[in-house]
This record gives sequence, structure tokens and C-alpha cells, in this order.
Amino acid sequence: MSSRLDFYSANPDAIKAVLALEERIGKSGIEKSLAELVRLRASQINGCAFCVDMHVADARKGGETERRLATVVVWRETPFFTDRERAALEWTEALTLVSQDHVPDAVWEAVRPHFSDEEIVDLTLLINAINTWNRFAIAFRKTPA
Repeated sequence: MSSRLDFYSANPDAIKAVLALEERIGKSGIEKSLAELVRLRASQINGCAFCVDMHVADARKGGETERRLATVVVWRETPFFTDRERAALEWTEALTLVSQDHVPDAVWEAVRPHFSDEEIVDLTLLINAINTWNRFAIAFRKTPA
């Protein structure tokens, strides 16, 4: 598959806007390891090969284990994730698949005890940012190098 467009060079101002989101996320209270799990799970759902490859590599660099990386796709069926991580992954799935269930109350109730109000907003921003990156990469066929 060949790339359709280099979106970085085609519209640098648009990419700067998305990078501004990333800057805010980097300053948030969301742990880097959790952020990578969220990015990975959203990218898996969206089928973004470029982002899955990148976030697996970034998570490894951050010390994530191979076992957890291999099982994030089936996180509900494993004992490898904390309650906070599980809440974040569930929130990630609900927001990434928002057209299916419109973020059910049960998902809200699951995330609420594990994150402050500010963290929930930051987590939501993170999920929206990775979904944006996924859509850029998929639309313009950015592939892993």
C-alpha cells in the first residue's frame, strides 16, 4: 500500500493544532504508561497499523511488558491490568466506538471512581487526539516503516 499524501507537509498548521493537543496531554496527570495503553487500544479498534506499531514501540521504550502489550486487545479477559487501567480502556472503547452506544452510563460509572474531573477531561482529550491521528494515518495510508 502506498501513501496517498504526506499530511505533515501538506498542511503544517493543521498538524500544529493536533500537536497542541498532545502538548496538553503531556502536561496532564495521565501516566505515560496509561496513555500508551489508551493510544494502542484505540488504534487497534480503528485498525491503524502505523499507530499500533508506533505505540507498541513507545510503550516498550517506557518499560511496558510484552505480556501486557500482547493482551491489551483482550484486557477484559486478563488479570494484567489495574482497575484504573481497565476503567481507562473501557472509556477508550466507548469513546472510540461512540456511534454504537453513545457512552453508556455504566461506562461513566466505571471510570468515575478512578479519575478526577480534570483527569477525565484529559483522558477524553487523549482519546480524541489518538482517534484524530488514527484517522489521518488511515485516510492518507501512512504505513509503518
